[in-house]
Amino acid sequence: MRRVCVSFRFFMGCSVVAAMVPSLALAQGAGSPAARTNAFNDPFVQVTSAIPQCPVPEGPLYTEAEVRELAHTRSQHGGSCHRVGRCRLPNSYLYDAELIPRVQRYIREEGRFDDTSVWVLGERRLVTLMGCVQSEAQSLALEKAVGLVDDVMGVINLLQVGTAREGARYPLAPARP
Repeated sequence: MRRVCVSFRFFMGCSVVAAMVPSLALAQGAGSPAARTNAFNDPFVQVTSAIPQCPVPEGPLYTEAEVRELAHTRSQHGGSCHRVGRCRLPNSYLYDAELIPRVQRYIREEGRFDDTSVWVLGERRLVTLMGCVQSEAQSLALEKAVGLVDDVMGVINLLQVGTAREGARYPLAPARP
């Protein structure tokens, strides 16, 4: 299984951490894509849509084998936050279903990002930003703004300036015919 590594800065600014994004897994032997679902129900929504040619992110899709492989790691990461006192809920993944709609509302009502096409993914209080912005300064401003939303632990900024499909920093949804 191939993975693409990205790095992000916590909004407080001091740490650099590697995050793993799963990529397309192929069925063994057949060469066709294995069935993939959002088995962990990670919230993934489009927040803005002003740039029509922006490459659409694939979203959080996993094969059955990836789900089995990730289940233990996700339970460890989710529970450790509470055990060490950094989360009030018993599992950090429990924040995401309520956190991402608040991030979505904040970006939409902020007004500075109306000319973008942005999707957000929530996973363990980490918010991943994917899509297209007008400038690098706007990308950094959006990252900083999302980091200020209550309960956001960190922001992974995969935004791109412009609409080029090649070189996108996130896995892309299959092109529609």
